[in-house]
Amino acid sequence: MISVTKLLCGADHYGDALRYTNCSRGAMHGVTHDSGPVVVWNSTRTCNLKCIHCYMESDSVKYENELSTKEAKQFIDDLAEFKVPVILFSGGEPLIRPDFFDLAKHATDRGIRVTISTNGTLIDKKMARKIKDLGVGYVGISLDGMGAKNDEFRKMPGAFDAALAGIRNCLEIDQRVGLRFTINRHNYTEMESIFQLIEEEGIPRICFYHLVYSGRGSEMMKEDVTREESRRAMDLIIDKTLYFHEKGLDKEILTVDNHADGVYTYLRMLKEDPKRAEKVWELLQNNGGNRTGIAIGQVDNLGNVHADQFTQNHTFGNIRERKFGDIWTDMSNPILAGLKDRKPLLQGRCASCKWLKMCNGNFRARAEAATGDFWESDPACYLTDDEIGITDCSGNCAAGGCCS
Repeated sequence: MISVTKLLCGADHYGDALRYTNCSRGAMHGVTHDSGPVVVWNSTRTCNLKCIHCYMESDSVKYENELSTKEAKQFIDDLAEFKVPVILFSGGEPLIRPDFFDLAKHATDRGIRVTISTNGTLIDKKMARKIKDLGVGYVGISLDGMGAKNDEFRKMPGAFDAALAGIRNCLEIDQRVGLRFTINRHNYTEMESIFQLIEEEGIPRICFYHLVYSGRGSEMMKEDVTREESRRAMDLIIDKTLYFHEKGLDKEILTVDNHADGVYTYLRMLKEDPKRAEKVWELLQNNGGNRTGIAIGQVDNLGNVHADQFTQNHTFGNIRERKFGDIWTDMSNPILAGLKDRKPLLQGRCASCKWLKMCNGNFRARAEAATGDFWESDPACYLTDDEIGITDCSGNCAAGGCCS
């Protein structure tokens, strides 16, 4: 996750301490750490929608053998013991789970910050108030276009209006809320309208996700944006971030699942604002790039532990059998061990890229989906061969930088 707002404007928001301090980078060099990873828990696979890019392939059915309330509370206790700072309740649709509020309260009582990833359609005024009273740190609501475009992705007429109502219900009571938008060829032209929406509605945060080819999203591999479209999308994100800052609007703009975004931002600042580029360089160095299997992990609805929510095909253990911390620090699995120190394993463009220390090989799930090899190049990297130094290093890098 890259905070474009932090890179370009220096503004501080909650997650920045986890992403841009020396300790965040230090956690990459072994399994010893002061805190565990951020944990995404897909607490149920059941959902009231059927999104075409859902990595969990969720549907409006009851899935058997999901963690019971008792098992879930023990799991949360184990996360607290492992000093996990944040638990992201996801799904399916997490608000469908009958014991959601009981489990979320258990997490907050144990000192874990609770966030929610939801489609937002179930958040009426009463539920928004319950979320607020519980002390939920953040509610991320997915919108993948305006009006009918979003409904097309969700496979439910009226989903956009219901989600927007959920956002407004949160904003009305000062519950921290923001948007999640997954960029792909069918909706990237909607981004301008989405930026207009967050300005008009006073929405303080938006995360632009790059499509990952997992679950039903794997069927959309050929429908991803081109490299040129990715660059245009990133230019728009940079332009709008600067626009909001210049206008004095407190907006947190982030991109997720493609660390080429950070390098692209740095290269653009080298041309437009070299002084700011120095700060971008420093922040990206501290961040260290993709931290799947390092600073973020996932547990699915059955208790299986994965490197992240998109890497369902690699399982490291089950929390019904061992504590999460014991699984997370067990280096007997070659994928988990490799993710902790992946640079020697990477192949193709990633292995030769001069920005490797700032990107860390980008997204492995996407590389495996496209090539069959977990350690191959990420096909969604939109930087040119010249920019990554394959054909020729220009030497136009910061002191102690890419070519050293």
